[in-house]
Amino acid sequence: MEKGRIIIVEDEESILMMLTEFLRGNDYLVDPFLEGKDALSALKANNYHVLITDLTMPKVDGLQLINYIQKEYIDTIGIVMTGYGSLETAISAMRLGAFDYVLKPFKFEDILLTIDSAMNYYKMLKNETIPKGLMSKSNLLKRFSQSKLLLENTILRSSLKDKYKFENILGISFGMQKIFELIEKVTDTNATVLITGESGVGKELVAKAIHYNSSRRENPLIVVNCGAIPENLLESELFGFEKGAFTGAVSTRLGKFEIANKGTIFLDEIGDMSLNLQVKILRVLQERAFERIGGAKTIKVDIRVLAATNRVLEHLVKEGAFREDLYYRLNVVPIHIPPLRERRQDIPLLLSSFLEESNRLNDADVKGFSEEAMDIMMNYDYPGNVRELKNIVERNVILKRNGLIEVEDLPEKLWKARDNHQHLDIQKGYETLVTEFEKSIIAKALQETKGVKSKAANILNLNRTTLIEKMKRLGMD
Repeated sequence: MEKGRIIIVEDEESILMMLTEFLRGNDYLVDPFLEGKDALSALKANNYHVLITDLTMPKVDGLQLINYIQKEYIDTIGIVMTGYGSLETAISAMRLGAFDYVLKPFKFEDILLTIDSAMNYYKMLKNETIPKGLMSKSNLLKRFSQSKLLLENTILRSSLKDKYKFENILGISFGMQKIFELIEKVTDTNATVLITGESGVGKELVAKAIHYNSSRRENPLIVVNCGAIPENLLESELFGFEKGAFTGAVSTRLGKFEIANKGTIFLDEIGDMSLNLQVKILRVLQERAFERIGGAKTIKVDIRVLAATNRVLEHLVKEGAFREDLYYRLNVVPIHIPPLRERRQDIPLLLSSFLEESNRLNDADVKGFSEEAMDIMMNYDYPGNVRELKNIVERNVILKRNGLIEVEDLPEKLWKARDNHQHLDIQKGYETLVTEFEKSIIAKALQETKGVKSKAANILNLNRTTLIEKMKRLGMD
């Protein structure tokens, strides 16, 4: 059964054909067009549920197509595709009434989620769940475009039951939605979960979401930062000690494993743990038993173990710095949180949430970001990830107090990074600059993956065939 009829406009034939076949394989009826003028004729002659259009095309471009479906009051829902990280035109399309935009290069699974959301919205309009006369379709779409990110995340997280209903984990990207699905699947199990990702991506938030939505939520969640506690103290912190076990042990002390009984223990930065201590952690995972330091009595505990690291444990295993048997005991259910630079579509939602929170905490009334400031925020790489983004918002709210955050309000490193990207020799012309840009990012991906095309394609969110075709077109084969 067909899910809906879609018209696609894309002037790069390989992308057009692959996207068409992918959507047809997902039960959509698709009409593909290479040129905007042909698509415009088709829009006038046929009824479509969704229009997916590239923005930059000769003669009739994507903005004109979006403008047409708004002015003619037809029911088609518009989605725009834009490349090279520039959001200015995409923002213009959203103002005209486009439902959403996707940034190239994209994963087909990502655009499928956007299309499915557009179809749900189309059905909402047709079912007249919005009272007649409240607002026009055009105004409704504009209103919806502003609020839909928050709405989608609310819906996405609504199935989780308790304290951490994902309200602190935000993301509409495909990668984050996969993480939400994994959290839901593992919450009511006792499986050991290994959470990986760079510093600042939110590993502890994922651990809290798992615990507070599990059957253990009424019992403690004990967090131990293995990288922040010296080795000689970490052992007693985890296992406790008996009175007289060492100088200064004037009384018996319970360790974190014992305190976490019936609950969950979260071992953060476990990759920093010494090999000596790893042996004892392995025993706890295998037997759920241990002895306090200086004690002979074996203590049994009923605990769930969650662990996290910002290091690549597979590499540490090969280097002999991490036990292979412990790695496999921890890596029962792996959850990898991608860095913010790989899920830029989550940035507007995070900005909105942090802005609201910072305004409330600081009794401020900052309205948002100017278009140019937003463009800089969207394109900065955030080495500190979500934590860095939140700090930037808090700083600006405290200093700005009200109005819009402008470019000059942003930390110097952000607009300097923007300026570095803008040092282009425009005399070369658009096509040459775009070609050079494509070559540079492909070359960088190949360098990072030691020439393995499949891995490079994965970094660039392309499939291997598309990458090879691009390399041939660019003379890189």
